[in-house]
Amino acid sequence: MKVGTEHYRSIWYDDAKQVVKIIDQRWLPHEFRVVDLKTRDEFAAAIRDMWVRGAPLIGATAAFAVSEEMKRDPSDKSLNETWEVLDATRPTAINLRWALDEMRETLREVPLKERAEAAHKRALEISDEDVECNRQIGLHGLEIIKKIAATKKPGESVNILTHCNAGWLATVDWGTATSPMYHAVEAGVPVHIWVDETRPRNQGAQLTSWEMDSHGVPHHLIVDNAGGHLMQNGDVDIVIVGTDRTSAHGDVCNKIGTYLKALAAYDNNVPFYVALPSPTIDWTINDGVLEIPIEERHGDEVTKVWGKLDDGSIGQVQISPDGTPGGNPAFDVTPARLVTGLITERGVCEASAEGLAALFPERVLN
Repeated sequence: MKVGTEHYRSIWYDDAKQVVKIIDQRWLPHEFRVVDLKTRDEFAAAIRDMWVRGAPLIGATAAFAVSEEMKRDPSDKSLNETWEVLDATRPTAINLRWALDEMRETLREVPLKERAEAAHKRALEISDEDVECNRQIGLHGLEIIKKIAATKKPGESVNILTHCNAGWLATVDWGTATSPMYHAVEAGVPVHIWVDETRPRNQGAQLTSWEMDSHGVPHHLIVDNAGGHLMQNGDVDIVIVGTDRTSAHGDVCNKIGTYLKALAAYDNNVPFYVALPSPTIDWTINDGVLEIPIEERHGDEVTKVWGKLDDGSIGQVQISPDGTPGGNPAFDVTPARLVTGLITERGVCEASAEGLAALFPERVLN
């Protein structure tokens, strides 16, 4: 996607400077910063402290972390230690472990002197594969939007509600939930996006809104609790969200508040779709509600907010009494029964074991 007139990915390898670069998302939308990641500790901090976020991007970042570490020390000890350090940074997003496993399996039988090159090659492939997955998700999701558009009056927009940021900033490019939106704009299908603010970190307000504005997509920022009201009044045609981990039976774990949007959509007969690349599916989990670990983040994310201050600086302000602690579960799980369909790189399926098995027969465990 573009920032101004220049195309960016959220993470990339700078061949000229031989360094991994990322967009540091902590400062958006007020400042656009690009930083270098060199050491294992820097990569771990970037994932843990959310310089990068979003399940697909976390996975790609972990792959590059392994690649860069193999340049320093290609030993089995270093490979295993890097796996452990990176795996501990974020517990919920399955793409993180998928990418780490993929890198370790790729390198396990590679001679030490060839590991750095092999790791670099695989990290670049994982990055490119994510871009193509999300492009295909966009094309499949576009067909759903087109069908809704065909029922609208000429000139009317398809009203799409999304939660959190499942945009290109959460992936390497295109995004998951946003990819159908971008493809719709490029295809000339009129859309309007309702952007949830997504407390407590406000990824919708800060990131999705920034993406929509940069790409020229008509949108409004709304408070998290407005979605149900809009659905009751017929102002939402479809909900499209992303996911950090999806069970083999179609339960969807996403940013906290997604479950409530699914309930409101179900009660108002609004289609609720989840866009996901296949590495986000955890084939070892059947019951997402019981088995997916939910990350508990620091209470300061609830009791304080970041934003632009009156003097133009970026800062944090406290919004609660000094003695009030913040409870901060970062994700919730939407049961498959509330999900209209899953939009993957291979097509759209129902949120069920049978639906996923039809698209990914090779991944079904016997």
